[in-house]
Amino acid sequence: MARGDGGKTVFETNDDHLVFLNRLGETCASCGWRVHAWVLMGNHFHLLIETPRPNLVAGMKWLLGTFSQGWNRARLRQGHVFQGRYKSVPLNSSDADPYYFRIVADYIHLNPARAGLAGCRAGKLASYRWSSLVSYAGGKVPPWLEMERVLNSFELAKDGRGRRAYVAWLEARATNDNGNIDSVAQESLRRGWYLGEETFRDRLLSLVDKAKGIKMRVSRKADDLEKDYSEKDAEQIIQRCGPELGLPTSEKELGHLRKGDERKALMAALIRCRSAASTEWIAKRLQMGHPGSVSRQVGIVKKDKKLRKKLNDLEKMFHCGD
Repeated sequence: MARGDGGKTVFETNDDHLVFLNRLGETCASCGWRVHAWVLMGNHFHLLIETPRPNLVAGMKWLLGTFSQGWNRARLRQGHVFQGRYKSVPLNSSDADPYYFRIVADYIHLNPARAGLAGCRAGKLASYRWSSLVSYAGGKVPPWLEMERVLNSFELAKDGRGRRAYVAWLEARATNDNGNIDSVAQESLRRGWYLGEETFRDRLLSLVDKAKGIKMRVSRKADDLEKDYSEKDAEQIIQRCGPELGLPTSEKELGHLRKGDERKALMAALIRCRSAASTEWIAKRLQMGHPGSVSRQVGIVKKDKKLRKKLNDLEKMFHCGD
């Protein structure tokens, strides 16, 4: 979760909500994230996400960074949009012990009820537009939202009947308890740096110890490892899709082409869509000059109908090869 700087409202307009969700979808596509529950409130958001690859830091940096840049640009202002670093808590999501997964999903979906924005006298909880509960209730489901894991944690059918049962359960809690969760669940959520039993904590600590061992042997930081994963993803895109564009794949050969070559712009746009590589890395690897030029060229691709179609075709081809 992340909160607006100084507690200020971040999601002021419908466009703010829609832009954030669009950026979230792009991040999921590039990082492989799976979102199980989400809610956007006025001055903060909550996400229940699964990261199959170790790229949480890189993904969140891109998600919050690109959203903040657009938010500031639309208001002709500068400065922080979100308050400090986002907060993340590892969660035990084992199918054998789904308790913590359930309470986090409920906590997220009941947020509007606790704020008095939906539920009870404020209307149906599922009528709150900016929550994944709308999708559970039968609304449009974005490609990056996975509902089966939540339904499975409640032992509900993974179909319309199961989704309706889950929504009815939350509607009742919003009406009868004003969206509050029980004291045991509250205590679990406030515990601190993890959500799970002590055995889960011990597993996390052993992973930390292992990471420290890797750090001592090769003098690497976690951020460096995540950077490597992002750049390896981007390199695979170049090697796989370069020939499709008639584009050389070596940095030296790319340097012989114009910095603004249309094929380079398409490749840069594809890398931005399918990886968390930085614009600095893209600019150097594709020999496109300043990182700002990369952002401008990607923007041109996304606005031009013909180029956008070519990009979509490349994405489909790349996705089929995954």
